Amino acid sequence: MTSHSTISRRTAIATLGALGAGAVLAQGATARPATVRLGYQKSSTLTAVLKAQGTLDKQLAPLNTTLSWHEFTSGLPLLEALNLGNLDISADVADTVPVFAQAAGAELTFVAQEAPSPAAQAILVREDSPLKSVSDLKGKKVGFAKAAGAHYLLIAALEKAGLSFKDVEPAYLTPADGRAAFERGAIDAWVVWDPFLAAAQRQARVRVLADGTGIASYQRYYLAGTRFANARPDVLRVVYAELEKTGKWVKQNPKEAAALLSPVWGLDAATIEQANARRSYAVRPVVAEALTEQQRIADAFFAEKLLPRKINALDVALFQPSLKS
Repeated sequence: MTSHSTISRRTAIATLGALGAGAVLAQGATARPATVRLGYQKSSTLTAVLKAQGTLDKQLAPLNTTLSWHEFTSGLPLLEALNLGNLDISADVADTVPVFAQAAGAELTFVAQEAPSPAAQAILVREDSPLKSVSDLKGKKVGFAKAAGAHYLLIAALEKAGLSFKDVEPAYLTPADGRAAFERGAIDAWVVWDPFLAAAQRQARVRVLADGTGIASYQRYYLAGTRFANARPDVLRVVYAELEKTGKWVKQNPKEAAALLSPVWGLDAATIEQANARRSYAVRPVVAEALTEQQRIADAFFAEKLLPRKINALDVALFQPSLKS
């Protein structure tokens, strides 16, 4: 007589055979929580709010997914990590950064875009500087983070003033190093973005030579590795929804947002409120038509021999948050 347990074992073996090894692995993978690696920087305001509130972690929990958070000093090393497969998702980076990542052969998926915030980055000089206009930068040493939005702002501002990038001496510096070099007079001008811009304006004697108004739109993009985007659109939909919701909350509640971010960023609330006022935080899907300026940025960097090859800014994948898989 065959025991009930023997029948159960035979049934299980037959079922496994029918499902195949791939299904068994998939079942095992589902049982284990997946870790999503998210990279961000200090200027990643909406991501910083989500991290402080724990909101995104909670929303991803039903997908059996946990987050690991990784901070970077600027956008270029962040996307380099994404390209190398050391991250799955990148919080917002300036519009210039994906151009460099594309030139390095990165397979990127654009997840979301923040609407333009041109005044959220600027070219600064000390208040007592003899420099009065962008044209006065000729032959001067200018500090900024390589590949950041500040990099393109400088190129575009110089072009508008009848100069080229070759007319200045570039000093590639992280925001922290740039601030130190600027304050001790090691550079003549500093190109930087918020909240570092607002901090400098409130804490030091500075003047704005030019911001991005009429020169550089300064749109910020959220990205993912294309392999991850194809595998986990469910995660990206949650991320997109939370970013969109948080962007509206920050603009509708400026004082509360500043108070929340103050201990996270180590800046006073008034500085943060000033910085946030210049950012749109309007999160929207990325469409091909919106990448027009990306091509101008890419062409400008290539013309200055800062990119190793020409790229097609449209040669990227675009995530559609409204599509269900």
